[in-house]
Amino acid sequence: MPMFAVQYTYDQRDDVRDVVRPRHRAYLAGLAESGALRGSGPYVGGSPGALLILSADDEAALRALLEADPFHLEGLIAATEVREWNLVLGPWAG
Repeated sequence: MPMFAVQYTYDQRDDVRDVVRPRHRAYLAGLAESGALRGSGPYVGGSPGALLILSADDEAALRALLEADPFHLEGLIAATEVREWNLVLGPWAG
């Protein structure tokens, strides 16, 4: 199944993000339990954002997962960059 690296750039509304974060993390936990989310976490320092590594049948299926994220639903993501990732080595490989 294809793997994708997704970079979220958050908007500047930290206060709203703090309120929505528990729903966002619960949603991501569900994706992790299903095997779709391989790992995720916020960047340290700099502009607010996060990196997510996900697997999905194709980019359309991936985007459907991302659009259901509470951060997306609340308009807290200023930009999303999606790159298909060719995982060659490591515990997530093949």
